[in-house]
Amino acid sequence: MSRVLDRRSRPLRDLRISVTDRCNFRCTYCMPKEVFGHDFAFLPRAQLLTFEEIVRLARAFAAEGVSKVRLTGGEPLLRRHIEKLIAMLAGIDGIDDIALTTNGSALAAKAPSLKAAGLTRVTVSLDALDDATFEAMNDVGFPVARVLAGIDAAAVAGLAPVKVNMVVRRGVNDHCLAQMAEGFRGTGHILRFIEYMDVGTTNGWRMDDVVTADEIVAAIDERWALEPLGPNYPGEVASRYRYRDGGGEIGVIASVTRPFCGACMRARLSAEGKLYTCLFATDGYDFKAVLRDDADDQRLIETVRSVWGRRGDRYSELRHAQTVTRPKVEMSYIGG
Repeated sequence: MSRVLDRRSRPLRDLRISVTDRCNFRCTYCMPKEVFGHDFAFLPRAQLLTFEEIVRLARAFAAEGVSKVRLTGGEPLLRRHIEKLIAMLAGIDGIDDIALTTNGSALAAKAPSLKAAGLTRVTVSLDALDDATFEAMNDVGFPVARVLAGIDAAAVAGLAPVKVNMVVRRGVNDHCLAQMAEGFRGTGHILRFIEYMDVGTTNGWRMDDVVTADEIVAAIDERWALEPLGPNYPGEVASRYRYRDGGGEIGVIASVTRPFCGACMRARLSAEGKLYTCLFATDGYDFKAVLRDDADDQRLIETVRSVWGRRGDRYSELRHAQTVTRPKVEMSYIGG
């Protein structure tokens, strides 16, 4: 149960931990190659939080109400021995849900060991089912079949249902909506469509490129009738819909046209230990400095309480032309 509320009376329940700022994809909406090229300076290893530091912070957050941890990146499966971290997190009192978001490139090989270590759930990013579109979006020529193999391996390992996230961008992959829906209908997995967001400042976001939640739902409903479902839990970001013919469910995450700031219970920890209380934040609080100043556990807990207690973020509710162009932390740095 949460022990701290922010200034808008929102509890702290979900901690997203970036374990690396590196990724082997160059998705055009996240890490465009023009910015994150061969000469881009990623964080040196010494600046990354160690597993022991991550676990100490996770314990402090659990003491203030966090029950869900999600590992992100960059691409989290690039962090060596991530199974060890998962096992360490699984031993924390109060943490009952450990999830991971991945591009799926290494999931086929790693799914069994991730499950054995204590991973509860996995989310896979997949923006199209045809290679031409998907390879253009990941911009490294990575084929769809290898991501699908990772999803299959996760299911076999016991990580089903897998959530599959599709970022929808007008004129890029919006023609793939029905194909994606058909591909995952009846599989037991949950496909979630995500409105293209103005995260960071490098992806060239324009409102004209956003395919809205209403448009997405209408496109699917035209082919297979949908009906709305209630949330699984308070603060769930995806609006849920069920196929009337029993083909399963989909979700729509609509930060742009249906802001859910009022129910946001998430904090995000970067790979170098800065805490961001909003996906669209400009500045983060340096927890690594506190850790490496020999802070005891009580000081860490008090710092968590203080930082969250000052939180008043509601970017998506306020989004307008001026806020879109302000400097914001890149999604690849703190995860989605």
